[in-house]
Amino acid sequence: MKTGTIQQSLSGFYDVIADDGEIYRTRGRGNFRKRKIKPIVGDHVEFEDGYLLKVLPRRNALVRPPVANIDAAVVATAATQPDFSANLLDRQLIALERQGITPLIYFSKTDLLTSDEYQKIDQVATGYRTIGYHVFCCPQPFAKAQLVQLQDLLTGKIVTMMGQTGAGKSTLLNHLAPSLNLATGEISQALKRGRHTTRKVSLLDVNGALIADTPGFSSYEDFAVTVTELPGLFPEMRRLSPQCKFRGCLHIKEPHCAVKDAVENGIIMKSRYDDYLQFHELIANQKPNYKK
Repeated sequence: MKTGTIQQSLSGFYDVIADDGEIYRTRGRGNFRKRKIKPIVGDHVEFEDGYLLKVLPRRNALVRPPVANIDAAVVATAATQPDFSANLLDRQLIALERQGITPLIYFSKTDLLTSDEYQKIDQVATGYRTIGYHVFCCPQPFAKAQLVQLQDLLTGKIVTMMGQTGAGKSTLLNHLAPSLNLATGEISQALKRGRHTTRKVSLLDVNGALIADTPGFSSYEDFAVTVTELPGLFPEMRRLSPQCKFRGCLHIKEPHCAVKDAVENGIIMKSRYDDYLQFHELIANQKPNYKK
């Protein structure tokens, strides 16, 4: 019996990278469906004679893209075309924080900005760095030094590419590994949204990192968190919450709130706090999904 990681899932077949480095094509056991076991890319598995025998426990998993056991996520973030959205970025960061996945924020299309526009994006990037996130932002989005630094953080890890359609995920992968020659899409001017150019989920070996090149998305339909869990998914709020007067402070209407003081004093980004308030309201008003 061998063990390995599912590299690709397509029409009931699973390509597994074994621990010895070889790739084997397998199928799931017949009882997987009865037991409602659905292997996904990134799963650590046991297999033998062309069949998956066991899916080992997952450390984490994303629904979209469907990838398991992710160490890091490169959040491709367009500086323009489509316009930068702090709200979308914060949604993605919350999803990753909840799963214990390290986000790497990569600003793309910075070469299309004017000098003044770049200064504004650079200030935003500095704000996220201050929180503690890894942020890549420079006037030339694919500068060699920046790509080398990113690759160093990815090597040896299972990584997913995330970001709005048209944010440049495939373009970034092509710069990290030109031999991939992935198809990239042009922005649809009529819809102001990108055309989906990536059709399946697979882990690509990019200089020692296993990277999922996956369809882009524009938003999450809902938040699978409670209003009490939400503040803990903002690292800067999590650090300050012990200084709030009330335990379990939601940082909204409570007096003597360290988070609200930090927003007023410019220590916490106002855009982050505004997004927090919006997310709180969305969660509070969310109807239960009884189909889950």
